[in-house]
Amino acid sequence: MLTGVLTAGVLAFIGYRLVSAASLMARSAVLRGRVREIVSGIRWRHLWPIPFVLAGVLIAAIALLEVPPLRFGWWTALGGIGNPVTGTTDQTAGTTLEWLIPLVFIVLLVPALPLFAFREEELFRLGAEGWSGRRRVVKAVQFGLMHALIGIPIAVALALGVGGGYFQWAYLRGYRSSGGDPRAAVFESARAHTAYNAVIVGVILAAIATGGL
Repeated sequence: MLTGVLTAGVLAFIGYRLVSAASLMARSAVLRGRVREIVSGIRWRHLWPIPFVLAGVLIAAIALLEVPPLRFGWWTALGGIGNPVTGTTDQTAGTTLEWLIPLVFIVLLVPALPLFAFREEELFRLGAEGWSGRRRVVKAVQFGLMHALIGIPIAVALALGVGGGYFQWAYLRGYRSSGGDPRAAVFESARAHTAYNAVIVGVILAAIATGGL
């Protein structure tokens, strides 16, 4: 009973935040313009590394999940699966909500993906051109561990540091190619991040469509 109530509370909160983000973007020409600037700039260089980055994350996650304490995640403990923003939980297994909630959440999430990516790039990559090698590694790990706060297992969060390292590389590439413009570098890494997230969302939608979520 308690687990069900807590799960419902989490889903209600996430749903509220997604609706709020969608509403804010609908009202803001500035945010819509930023989304267009990010998406319209996605090129092949942002796409081809994705399978390799995902493979790196998967391999790291499998290895880290061998350490029992790192298997903990509060969303997982409630019966959730993956990231709570997808709304997937065993609490709805066997019901229409099993696929309806993830579908609604993803429909709300997709338009805001570039904005979420851009904000994370500002927080975790901006200024990387001036960091030491040690600090760059620490920031990549911090990026991964941030996801543990939203409930995914610690091992998986740490593995996401591989993705953080890739986005940092994209930022530095953008910084160099732009002649040292941090804003252009953030947009470059945000495009890589958006493309990466879009592929994951595509996989989730395919799983929903085939009943394999």
